[in-house]
Parts: sequence; C-alpha cells; structure tokens
Amino acid sequence: MASDPLTEAVSERICRHMNKDHGEAVLAYARHYGGAQQASTARMLRVSPEAMDLEVDGANLSVPFDHVLNDSEDAHRTLVAMLKALPES
Repeated sequence: MASDPLTEAVSERICRHMNKDHGEAVLAYARHYGGAQQASTARMLRVSPEAMDLEVDGANLSVPFDHVLNDSEDAHRTLVAMLKALPES
C-alpha cells in the first residue's frame, strides 16, 4: 500500500476495502476494542489519525488508536496489528 496522507479520500478507500473484504475484522474491532461484545453487525465509516469510526448495530462507535496515525501505511500496519492482537476465539 502506498504511503499516502490520511485524507478523507484515503479513509474512504480503507473503509470500502475493510467493509467489502474484511467485514469479520470490523466486527471484531467493535467487539474487542469498542466494548460492543454482543454486536451483530459493524461497518467502518471513517479512519482518522486518532480513531476508527464504526457503525455498530445502527449506532456510532469510535475506537481510538494507541497512537496518532501518520499515513495510510501506518493505518494499514495498525489495523493488521490490532487484528493479530485479538485473542483466538
């Protein structure tokens, strides 16, 4: 993935990809990092340097990152690391 500034267009690209190809990961972020353990649906709405904004069972939920993201490459690495850090279910 190219290292692009984390603009609205880049956020839209990330969200489109995550929702289309990694829906289970988005749901896992909501359940584990967002505290929505009983969530049945989740969509990624926006990625900012500070947090990912999700729609979880029709409600908005913000999941903060553990650091401020620098660019799209940092967003990719961080999202992958967050997923790998989840406990096995």
